[in-house]
Formats: sequence, structure tokens, C-alpha cells
Amino acid sequence: MLLETAKQLADKRKLDLVLISPTAKPPVAKIMDYGKYRYEQQKREKEAKKKQHIIQIKEVRLSTFIEKHDLEVKAKGAVKFLTEGDKVKVSLRFKGRERGRTEKGFEVMERFAALTEEAGAPEKRAAFEGRSLIMILAPTAVKEKTSKKETDKQTGEVHGEE
Repeated sequence: MLLETAKQLADKRKLDLVLISPTAKPPVAKIMDYGKYRYEQQKREKEAKKKQHIIQIKEVRLSTFIEKHDLEVKAKGAVKFLTEGDKVKVSLRFKGRERGRTEKGFEVMERFAALTEEAGAPEKRAAFEGRSLIMILAPTAVKEKTSKKETDKQTGEVHGEE
């Protein structure tokens, strides 16, 4: 179809003449509502963006002489982050004379890794970065978040209907 004929046809239908493939011989054009096409394309992109999960790095700070219960509380928080699909950066900073007891720091890191092993595995083992000992844990299996209603549907339970 000639360009002039295509333009007249598009004007007659009150639509736009959109060039689809300019490099083809002959060039390919389509008569459509370009505004509606752009709107639907943006809507699809926005929906795809909503569905993707961006992995964040959460940080947990420890100390060299941390007590057992405090370590368990920090580990419980880290497990929560890991089950949500985020990575966890575990840092332990040595202050003053603690730098002479680095083996104690490695021991604390190993205990922490053991407490969180069901939710995550070390992606990067404990290593020094300046005066800090850094370890990165990555989630092993991400549990999908399900609402109470969806869980009840799966188990067949009914609440409040008697």
C-alpha cells in the first residue's frame, strides 16, 4: 500500500500509522491507537516489575565476646531475613586489644553459621576487611509468603462459619 493511501486510511479511522519495521523491504507499518498501545505496554512492564523480588543485603552486627542467648536472638533475626529471600551480611568488629584474639571472632562466626544453617549457607566465609570480620549468608530455600486464607484453603479448614 502506498504511504499516502495508508495515511488517509489512518486519518479516516482516527488512528495512528505506526512504523513497525523500517529496515524491511518494503517497510512495514500498522494502523493502531498508539497512545493505547503505549499505555498497555507500560502496564505490562509495571506488572512484571511488581512480580520480581529484589534481593537486599541485611546486616547483623556481632561482638567478639557475645553471650549465647544474644547470639541466638541475632541468629533468629538473620533466619527471618534469609527466609524472606534476602542475603545477610554478618560483621564482627574488633576493638582495641580484641585484635589479638581473632580466633575468638572466627569461633563466634562459626557458631552463628551453625545456628542459621537451616535457612542459609555461607556464600562468603568469614574473612577480614580492615578491622572487621565479614561473612555473607545466602538463603538456601525461599519460602513463599502465603496469607492465612490461602493456607486455610489448602488445608480445608473453615473458620467462623458454624
